[in-house]
Amino acid sequence: MPAMLSLAFIRENPDAVRKALADRHTEAPLDEILGLDSHWRRLLQEVESLRAERNAAGKEIGQLNRTIQGAERDKASQAAAEYQQAVARRDELLERMRQVSQRIDELEEELRQVEEHLNDLLLQLPNIPDPKVPLGEGEEDNVLVRTEGEPATFDFQARPHWELGERLGIIDFERGSKLSGSRFYLLKGAGAHLQRALIAWMLDLHVQKHGYSEVYPPFMVREACMWGAGQLPKLRDNMYRDAEEDFWFIPTAEVPLTNMHRDEILEPDALPLRYVAFTPCFRREKMSAGRDVRGIKRGHQFDKVELYKFCQPESSEEELQALVSDAEDICRALGIAHRVLQLCSGDLGFASLMSYDIEMWAPGCGEWLEVSSCSSCGDFQARRANIRFRREKGARPEFPHTLNGSGLALPRTLIAVLENYQQANGSVVVPEVLREYMGGIEVVR
Repeated sequence: MPAMLSLAFIRENPDAVRKALADRHTEAPLDEILGLDSHWRRLLQEVESLRAERNAAGKEIGQLNRTIQGAERDKASQAAAEYQQAVARRDELLERMRQVSQRIDELEEELRQVEEHLNDLLLQLPNIPDPKVPLGEGEEDNVLVRTEGEPATFDFQARPHWELGERLGIIDFERGSKLSGSRFYLLKGAGAHLQRALIAWMLDLHVQKHGYSEVYPPFMVREACMWGAGQLPKLRDNMYRDAEEDFWFIPTAEVPLTNMHRDEILEPDALPLRYVAFTPCFRREKMSAGRDVRGIKRGHQFDKVELYKFCQPESSEEELQALVSDAEDICRALGIAHRVLQLCSGDLGFASLMSYDIEMWAPGCGEWLEVSSCSSCGDFQARRANIRFRREKGARPEFPHTLNGSGLALPRTLIAVLENYQQANGSVVVPEVLREYMGGIEVVR
C-alpha cells in the first residue's frame, strides 16, 4: 500500500514534517522512519551492487563457456594454458555467483521486512497542515470566518429537542435504549418522516443545483478501504467491525467514496469528479459528561449526506471553498443561522490539510451544533488508495486531490430544525423547502 506522505518528501524535508507534527500537537515515529529509510537505502544499494556484479559475471561466464567449448574440439587445445585458465576462472565465478545469489536472497528478504515495517510507520504520519491553517492546540483556537443569519429568539422559553420530541411523540428514547442500549433512540411518525424528508431534499439539492452525482455505496467495507481513506490506524478504537468476514461498518460515506477509484488511473478529462451519498454512519462515540449526552446529538449510529470530490491539485483550494458554500446552502435554504470556523492545526483531522466546520444555531440547547466539516486532504488519500490520473493520453500518472464534507449531517440538522421552528404551544412548523417531501404537512403537532 502506498504511503500517505511521499517518502522522498519526508527524506528531503524532515524539519518540515517535524514542524507539522508540532503544529498538530501530536506525535509520530518520524525519527524511526528516517532511520529505517536510511537502512533501507543502504540495503538496496548493496543489492543493486550485487545484482550488477552478478550480471557482469554472467556475461563473462558466457564468454568463457564459448572459449571452453571451442577448445574442447581439440585435445591439444584442452592442454593449453588458456583453456585451463578459462575453466578455472569459470568455476571461480560460478562459486562466487552462488554466494552472491545467496546473499541477494538474504538481502531481499531483509528489504521486504524493512519495507513492511517502514510502511507501517509511514501510515502513522498525519497529513501536513496547509501553511494558511491557523496555529492552535484544539477547538478553542479555531477561527470564526463568518456568521450568516441572526440566531433565533422567542418570546417564550425555547425547549430543547429532547423535550419537543417526547411531547410530540416523534422521538422515543426509552424504546431505543430497550432495543440497543444507551445512545440509541427511535424516530417515529412525523419525526422519521422529517428526517427522511431532510435527506431526500439535501440529495436533490446537491444533485440538481450543485452538480454532484448520487452514489448509493455499501455500508460495510473491507479493511483496505479504511486504510485508504485514512481512518486507520488512528481511529481503530472508534470503529465497528465483523472480524470473521473482514467487514468494517463505515464511519462516514467518505470511506467508500474514496475507495471507489482505488488502484485506478483516471482518464484525461475525468476530473473533477463530484459525488454525493446518503449513508448511515457507525462510530463508537466517546461520550462526555454534561449536555452532550442529552438528546440525539451524539450516538453510535447516525445518518449523513456526504459530499466528496476528486480534482486536479491546482484547483483543490477553489473546490474546497465551493464545497463549504454547497454545504452552507442547506443552512441558508432552511433559514437557520449558521457560522463557519476554520480549524486550527491542533484540531485538524488525521487526513486533512485544511478544514472548515459549519455550525447551526440550536436555540433550545443554546449552542452551535457542528453539522458539517469540510476538508481538503491534498493527495494524502489518493496516495494511500493508489488513485492516479493522467492530464492527457500517455502522460505520466499523477495523484489527484480529494475533498470531503457533510452536506449535511443528521441528526444535528434535525435538532436545528426542531428547535428553530418550534412554537409556543410545542408544535413545530415544517420549513417550506421540506413540505413537498412531507406530503404537504405544514406543522408537526
